[in-house]
Amino acid sequence: MEITPHCVVALTWVLSDTLGEDLDVLDEPVEFLVGGKDLLPAIEAALQGHEAGATVHLQIEPEQAFGDFNEQLLCLEPRHLFPAELEIGLTIEGSALPEGCHPEAPREALYTVTDIYPEHVVLDANHPLAGIAIRLRMRVESVRKATEEESQRGSTGTGFFRIEALADSISGQHTLH
Repeated sequence: MEITPHCVVALTWVLSDTLGEDLDVLDEPVEFLVGGKDLLPAIEAALQGHEAGATVHLQIEPEQAFGDFNEQLLCLEPRHLFPAELEIGLTIEGSALPEGCHPEAPREALYTVTDIYPEHVVLDANHPLAGIAIRLRMRVESVRKATEEESQRGSTGTGFFRIEALADSISGQHTLH
């Protein structure tokens, strides 16, 4: 079966930056709805017309993937507002920010703790790959017709390529993972 909108593809891949450093390796196939909200438009376009067994190589620039890094999405918050076990890399939903955080910090954002200092914590609402061009080596493991439920939902339900973050509402861009 050829890949067309509203079919489901099972993919494996190696995602790397332009220096060749692997950022993500997916050895086991994961299913995505083509024509829904599971994949970036650049990935969908590259997959069109391929069949199971195909290997697709793609470079995606930041504006086609996670957007440019936006310094306005960095927040400094008082350290004492957060638990002692706070760690770099932890992801916090904006709606779960502690009482006392900046009142204008968007509550619909998804923040990553990037630095912890004695007096403050740095929170970043940029996608972790914002500003990075990525290379994707994908293998199409299988292709099938989407179920009615998947088509209506616009997703296979994996949520693998999605982080709904503030950058989406500001730039209108979709994000990966």
